[in-house]
Amino acid sequence: MSPPSAFSSPGFDFSNSVRNNFLQEKGIPLPKATSTGTTIVGCLFKDGIILGADTRATEGEIIADKNCEKIHYITESIRCCGAGTAADTEFTTASISSNMELHALSTGRKPRVVTVMTMLKQYLFQYQGHVGAALVLGGVDSTGPHLFTIHPHGSTDKLPYVTMGSGSLAAMAVFESSWKPNMERNEALALVSAAVSAGIFNDLGSGSNVDACIITATQTEMLRNFVKPNERVEKERHYTFRRGTTAWKTENIRDLIVNEEITLVGASGDAMDTS
Repeated sequence: MSPPSAFSSPGFDFSNSVRNNFLQEKGIPLPKATSTGTTIVGCLFKDGIILGADTRATEGEIIADKNCEKIHYITESIRCCGAGTAADTEFTTASISSNMELHALSTGRKPRVVTVMTMLKQYLFQYQGHVGAALVLGGVDSTGPHLFTIHPHGSTDKLPYVTMGSGSLAAMAVFESSWKPNMERNEALALVSAAVSAGIFNDLGSGSNVDACIITATQTEMLRNFVKPNERVEKERHYTFRRGTTAWKTENIRDLIVNEEITLVGASGDAMDTS
C-alpha cells in the first residue's frame, strides 16, 4: 500500500492500482463495468426534433419491466431520453426538470436547451461518473432545435442524429445509412422507429416496444408504444385439464384472521366534567 500523503502530488494518482492488485490476490473480485441495456436515439428533421426509445428495463439477465418509459419530461418543449441505471436517470431528469421550472419562474422566459444541457453535464461531472445516467437531450427553443448527448462523466456532443445505450451501434448503422438533412415528419419518424427497432432485434438489453416524441416549435407530441413489434400471439393449442388431475399428498390450511380481545380501561369510572 502507498503511504498516505498530506498533499496530493500533481498529475494522475495510481496508488489505488496497488490496492486493487493486493485485493485481487486475496481472492476478492474486482467490480465489473455494467451495460446500460437500452436503445435511445434522436435526430433532427425539417421542423424540429424526434426522440425514440425502447421500453425494456433489465436487472442483469432478468427483464424487470417490459413497458417502461424512458423519455422523460423536462419542460413543455424539451425532453430527455435516459439510459443506464434507471433510478439515476429518473431522479436526475426529475431534479433538472424542477430546477428548470424555477429558472423559468425567476427569469420570466422559456428555458433553452443549452441551459438544460449545461446543468446536466455539471451535475454528472460533479459525481465523476458514479451517477450512471447516459442521456439524449432534445428540444426546440427560441434559437431553434437542438440535440445533445450527455455521457455519465459529463462530456457532451451536439450532432444532427445521436444514439446511446447498449443498442446504439445497431441504431447508428441505420442513421448513418439513411439520415439526410431537412427530412419530412413521417420520413424522420419512420427512420427513428427503424433505428430503435434495430437495437431491439440486435441487442439483448433492448426490447419490447418503440416510444417516440416529436418536438416542434408549436407543440410536443408523445407517441407511447408507437410500434409494437413483439406482441404476444395467441397460442396454437389450448390445454385444459380436469379438476383433480394433479394429486397432492398433504394439505395445510392456515387461518390468517387474527382475533383480538379489546379490554376497555377506565370505562367504569366517572366521566370527565366538560361543563
